[in-house]
Amino acid sequence: MPTKEESLRSNSFQARVHEWVVSCFPPSAHGDRRERTHRFLEEALELAQASGCSRADALALVDYVFSRVEGDAAEETGGVLVTLAALSNIQGINMDDAGEVELARNWSRIEQIRAKQASKPRGSALPQ
Repeated sequence: MPTKEESLRSNSFQARVHEWVVSCFPPSAHGDRRERTHRFLEEALELAQASGCSRADALALVDYVFSRVEGDAAEETGGVLVTLAALSNIQGINMDDAGEVELARNWSRIEQIRAKQASKPRGSALPQ
């Protein structure tokens, strides 16, 4: 498995996202694990909602997950990628293309994203 440094030196999607995040956000945001975790959860919930998941099911899953022992972040990352690919397949979405489109869109919206980031309360899970 490549190290973090090796992954970020390549031209991989992950490395290109890192470039965008560093260009778009101040270190206090792009280097904040809690902030990145909240933004990931927000996007995952939005995908679940767009895929037909109900609020009740999402809340039930939150209770289920948090009643269990905490997992390993690397293993859970793999699980996220596998289940995202499976969900994308069943919906006829090419996840690689979707990621590229969103990354290109984000590069074109840096000023809007920065303004939204600046207006948010620090430390809040909510992206207001």
